[in-house]
Amino acid sequence: MSNDASAAPLGNLALGLTLLGYGVLGTGVLSGTSSGGAASLAHLVGGITLFIAGLWQFRGGDRFSGTAFTSLGAFWAVWSGAGAANKNTAGLFLLLWALLALTLTAASWGAGLWSRATYGLLTVSLVLSAIATLGSTDGLAKAGAWVAAVAGLAAWYSATLALTEGKWLGVSLPLNK
Repeated sequence: MSNDASAAPLGNLALGLTLLGYGVLGTGVLSGTSSGGAASLAHLVGGITLFIAGLWQFRGGDRFSGTAFTSLGAFWAVWSGAGAANKNTAGLFLLLWALLALTLTAASWGAGLWSRATYGLLTVSLVLSAIATLGSTDGLAKAGAWVAAVAGLAAWYSATLALTEGKWLGVSLPLNK
């Protein structure tokens, strides 16, 4: 294992778990759930852990991961603590964060396939969620939740690649780039 003091795997795991929780709960696959039910997960794992991982990345000189993790940590902390906002406020909030996610997508272009997938899918998820919120469209909200879940899987896989150095039980993991 590498002796690298990077917090990127931690940040990607926190982002992955939060997006998976938000996404799966928002799809309605589990009865009696909604994306709002992920608030405590979003606050503790998404908000605090991502923010700390981002600060660690900044300390190590990684501007991209530092920016991504601290800003998304702030997003999850605000989202989980905001309470009930009217649909226009919530929709605008999601659109503004979609712009941030779009910037992260552009900045991740040199960071590899899994970063591009994570932030690109996050952008799509936020746009769909914003439109669904502004238009009160349940179908788009569920589509946005599914895209968030897939983005979470991409972040999780990225962390797995980093932590295992691309191998598991001596076998190279697929799509190791």
